Amino acid sequence: MTRTTIAKGLVGLGLAALLMGSTAVSAKTLVYCSEGSPENFTPALNTTGTSFDAARPVFNQLTEFERGSTTVVPGLAESWTFSDDAKTITFKLRKGVKFHATKDFKPSRDFNADDVLFSFNRQWKENHPYFKVSGGKYDYFNDMDMPKLLKSIEKTDDYTIVMTLNEPNAPILANLAMDFASIHSQEYADFLTKQGKPEVMDQIPVGTGPFMFVNYQKDAVIRFKANPDYFHGKAAIDDLVYAITPDPTARLAKLRKGECHHMAYPRPADLEEIKKDPALQMMQQPGLNIAYWSFNVQKPPFDKKEVRQAMNMAVDKAAIIRDVYLGAGEPAKNLIPPTIWSYNDKVVDYKFDQAKAKELLEKAGVKTPLDIDLWYMPVQRPYNPNGKRIAEMMQSDLAKIGINAKLVTYEWGEYRKRMQQGEHITGQLGWTGDNGDPDNFFFLRGCSAARPGGQNLSKWCNKEFDDRLKKAAAMADNKERAKLYEEMQLIQKEEAPDMTIAHSVVYEPMRKEVTGYKMSPFNRHEFYGVDMK
Repeated sequence: MTRTTIAKGLVGLGLAALLMGSTAVSAKTLVYCSEGSPENFTPALNTTGTSFDAARPVFNQLTEFERGSTTVVPGLAESWTFSDDAKTITFKLRKGVKFHATKDFKPSRDFNADDVLFSFNRQWKENHPYFKVSGGKYDYFNDMDMPKLLKSIEKTDDYTIVMTLNEPNAPILANLAMDFASIHSQEYADFLTKQGKPEVMDQIPVGTGPFMFVNYQKDAVIRFKANPDYFHGKAAIDDLVYAITPDPTARLAKLRKGECHHMAYPRPADLEEIKKDPALQMMQQPGLNIAYWSFNVQKPPFDKKEVRQAMNMAVDKAAIIRDVYLGAGEPAKNLIPPTIWSYNDKVVDYKFDQAKAKELLEKAGVKTPLDIDLWYMPVQRPYNPNGKRIAEMMQSDLAKIGINAKLVTYEWGEYRKRMQQGEHITGQLGWTGDNGDPDNFFFLRGCSAARPGGQNLSKWCNKEFDDRLKKAAAMADNKERAKLYEEMQLIQKEEAPDMTIAHSVVYEPMRKEVTGYKMSPFNRHEFYGVDMK
């Protein structure tokens, strides 16, 4: 497909003019039909895959994940060593790494240790000048207990960072490869501060990544161009465009017309047709994910275990898998999927038994009819293809045991914000793993994340569970860690802070001319290493 053809196809999106920004006639443009709009372009401030995907082309971290793999490899740190007690990590930083320029900002120096200090201290130190910029909520950093884990981060010279922990932490290198740990430019921050516009840092991002941010037309398009100075080598494609298209049917139509080359989250009902289309190719793999229905234990009667167990028994999970996932998912009984080590297959899930559910409600002293809310996701995610339909099926099942569930939803960013604050009684959400470590799932039910604004949406804080969570993170032996995680899965199932719904298969359709794309186990959409034939 020629660049001219792409531009014609995108006129209706208002993108053609943007694509004309390339000076070379032969420039390669890849258009990604994404599912939603980013909240901003600073990963540390976000928790959604949508926002991470939008910022990821711009940034690097100290450590990285090998493309299409869970393996941790050097990023902006070219090497690292641990002390004998595993509490101190010394990172040797790459030299000669260039930051991007913008229309107004031209970097005068290369990446160095000051940028690492800025990026972590912004999230950690309340007296940092950027701590409160753009709202100052660093949910990943806080929910993963980084403030308690970190003792100090210091530079010993411009290219050496020494990170000291209060205790050993087994997943630390994988955690540092996550989006929240992206490295920003201290010099750019200082430049914006002098201009009196610090918040611009989170809207016009500057990083060291494979693509440079060009512009963002809200709710419509994000445009990037290849970074010619990228330390891993220039990308094969010259221009990268995100065409924001919330409707999955519209995304597929654009893909078939050649208006985009890759699309996010196809509908399960469309998979067979996609496979038959000779112009398309489709990759698939088991998802490192979970869809769940969370119960807010701070709101009676969900403070009672019997009520939460009753909810698990009242809903026909098998019907949801059959009618909504259409064969692209499997019933979930644990928070982690079977593909992650430490999965406890001995856990017994709750059976669909509405008579038993009624008995448990009576035992808990709950009188029916009972009015509750049931928040459903307004967007499609890999782990939840249709939140509204699932909510409607739940609502129907709950009515049969005398529970009236009012369906509630909001715009995606507002939905997440309100649920994290604990406004809901019950609500849907889910998770796609960030780094392949069980800790990256179980922290979602840890006490640190149960704070107002935290990602533990059940606000459930169980000492037996949390003690094991912390102990496992400090261990180096994965066999010993696995034993603790297996016990935690039994505790969680008995206490029922949520109903685990499904683990899905993830599908990624793209046009045949796209080459070199690798699916990420973490559901990242990454276009460095991709080419067009």
